[in-house]
Amino acid sequence: MTETLNDLYLSLRRRLRAAGIEASELEAREIAACAAHADKDRFAEWGYSFLTEETVARAEALTTRRLAGEPLAYLLGEWDFYGLTFQITPDVLIPRPDTERLVELAIARAQHIVAPRVLDLCCGSGCIGIALLKNVEDARVTAADVSDEALAVTHENARRHEVTARHAAVHGDALQPPEERLGRFHLIVCNPPYITAQEMRELDDSVREHEPVLALYGGDDGLDFYRSVASQWQDALLPGGEVLFECGWKQAQQVAQVLTEHDWTSVSVYKDYAGIERVVTACTPSEPIEPPLQQE
Repeated sequence: MTETLNDLYLSLRRRLRAAGIEASELEAREIAACAAHADKDRFAEWGYSFLTEETVARAEALTTRRLAGEPLAYLLGEWDFYGLTFQITPDVLIPRPDTERLVELAIARAQHIVAPRVLDLCCGSGCIGIALLKNVEDARVTAADVSDEALAVTHENARRHEVTARHAAVHGDALQPPEERLGRFHLIVCNPPYITAQEMRELDDSVREHEPVLALYGGDDGLDFYRSVASQWQDALLPGGEVLFECGWKQAQQVAQVLTEHDWTSVSVYKDYAGIERVVTACTPSEPIEPPLQQE
């Protein structure tokens, strides 16, 4: 019997729900729309849209992958973040709502700077820097990552959102001192790898087996990248410049302490929309610190 797109959606929803997938309704709609190349926002018309065998086969293949634990974003090849849709591949982390607070704070800072230069460090898909560019029309963003595959995704997302004239994707390792060619910035926005060794062992299978370890693991205590940036990247900021970090749900005070120990000023902690301390910011001194006078 010929199925409609709505029939397909209902069948997928039942299968996903039976498998214990919490957002079965949302995921069934996304998979059905992807398989049929249909507009998921025109859901009311799905009962009148009949399917081909090819569409049913695509839906079956996607559902099999999902039931095997592959994240929905990798099945779809894209994901929404901060009101924008980004290309997503297994070479980059899937953007999460937790990070939107970091973007919001970065945009607020950038809007008070004339022609702000922003470094999106550990950029992954580029979603942070590109979201900022879409909201701050005179900003320029340099996106840096150690993964060439991630930089390719970043470049494609900049093209997709028509910001390539103000966006550059370059190789950069946050665990090493910055190269001079990067220049200096008003803001560094960084969502680094911060999962601890213990947390890596406890991660959900869908994350541990599918998302890139390079973008997850932050060292034994999860703080390797914060220590490196705090100790080596001050000179990548202009005087009075600011770094904005995302951090793990238990790490904010530790990250703040790392910054304080390396003489950053105005260290502040901000909660995300779930009330979790999620973002830590700090400034470089507005004037160079003079060395102490030598005693005669």
